Amino acid sequence: MAVRAVRGAVQLERDEAGHMSEQVEALLTAVLERNGLDADDLISIWFTATPDLHSDFPAAAARRIGIVDVPLICAQELDIEGAMPRVVRLLAHVETDLPKSRIAHVYLGAAAALRKDIAQ
Repeated sequence: MAVRAVRGAVQLERDEAGHMSEQVEALLTAVLERNGLDADDLISIWFTATPDLHSDFPAAAARRIGIVDVPLICAQELDIEGAMPRVVRLLAHVETDLPKSRIAHVYLGAAAALRKDIAQ
């Protein structure tokens, strides 16, 4: 079993706690499903949010879908002029038999424009 890193992001339509929870849950679910993972395969998850998001912690959505015994951390993304607004990103460390080349990085909706080179 190898340790791999999985990236993902989603752009929110608005800064509201319920909407953030819904979108982050969708992102986490997609990361798990597309990589054949479950919560037991997770080692840790880093979340970042752009400075214009204030309504909730992205990690709270992970807890709501049952990711309860995995270390999670939230941080603020760099405030770069011209950057895409209202984006939550994640970096998940996982245990998997997948080779690096088969890891599915998940960029939902408009966030796919952030990494056209790896978005699945």
